[in-house]
Amino acid sequence: MRYGLELPCGGDGVSAGLLVRLGVEAQRAGWDGVFFEDYLVYYRGDDPATFDPWLVMAVIAGRTSCLTLGTTVTGLLARDPVKLAREALTLRDLSDGRVVLGVGLGDPNDRGAALNPLWDGDRSRGAQMDERLDLLLALLAGRVPVWVGGSSQAGAVPRRAARAGGVVPYKLTDTDRWSDFTTEEVAALVAAVGAARAEAGHPASVDVDVAVGGRRRLPSAEAEQAAVDAAARGGATWWLEFVRPGPDAEMLDAVRRGPVRASPAR
Repeated sequence: MRYGLELPCGGDGVSAGLLVRLGVEAQRAGWDGVFFEDYLVYYRGDDPATFDPWLVMAVIAGRTSCLTLGTTVTGLLARDPVKLAREALTLRDLSDGRVVLGVGLGDPNDRGAALNPLWDGDRSRGAQMDERLDLLLALLAGRVPVWVGGSSQAGAVPRRAARAGGVVPYKLTDTDRWSDFTTEEVAALVAAVGAARAEAGHPASVDVDVAVGGRRRLPSAEAEQAAVDAAARGGATWWLEFVRPGPDAEMLDAVRRGPVRASPAR
């Protein structure tokens, strides 16, 4: 399993320079990847700054050598898929292939998407998501891994993930623990994606990424270790930890402490 940080793309007091510094520090601290939220207008704070994650990642790419970079996730209904594919492919070349593109329907709390909707309000959002995902995958032509974000309890998510090659799940129920998955829940999701791949006639030998976590570290070291171990036993390939916007020193400390890694298999 690999270990990644999820960083905000804005927030009160957050600067683009700080986000770059966090990315550079992440490689030094032993993280395998850094993934940015992708909001058009950041959702938390009184008057939050909002930065373009693709520009920030381009700078980080030039200052790191082995760090995977990406978004978790970009709201596909609020973006032009052609422009998004161009951005991802550009970053792929700048980083020597260290890019993952996470996509989903988008957060309804993104005020920017509401100000400039790019979807047809008279049609199903899911159908439009499928159309845009197909176009995006065709434009990328397998050159950039794509992860699909969404509820693990929604049948469309494993189906979309099977086409794309990865999934960033959350849970709609049990919302106080929306990002923590039991071993059985992860295993069921892995099986659902595999079944969807088989049904669509995709090769079973191709590995599908399952990236779980995505919240701040639990207060207890034992509880955090148990959560990581549960995800690993279920077949997760990535463990993600969110760094919430805050004072510079606090965010840097969260990055520098490094990941909690899964216990060795016995």
